[in-house]
Amino acid sequence: MKYTEDHEWLRVDGDVVVVGITEHASTQLGDVVFVELPETETKVAQGDEICVIESVKAASDIVAPVDGEIVEVNDALTDNPGLVNQDPTVGGWFFKMKVEDMSQLDALMDEDAYNDMID
Repeated sequence: MKYTEDHEWLRVDGDVVVVGITEHASTQLGDVVFVELPETETKVAQGDEICVIESVKAASDIVAPVDGEIVEVNDALTDNPGLVNQDPTVGGWFFKMKVEDMSQLDALMDEDAYNDMID
């Protein structure tokens, strides 16, 4: 897995990455009460705002960690946004995207570097 400074995780599956937020981020947000997901087939550039997460504490944006196209969203979050808190790295993923340039992943952190950042 790869990690961003915005507390997103990316799991690579071929030329697609699954994107969610880390357990650290979900804990900091508190109970997630709403998630606005992107539309599939949306082309995004690294840094574009893609999702909105609302919790009891704050609203946050999820940004595109790399350039690509949204190919799938986790519709389960519409009915149960709390999945982000319950299972942030498996059931609480936000979207899958087809990556334009896999080399962009090289600039992201590995787990050790991410853990160093949050400590």
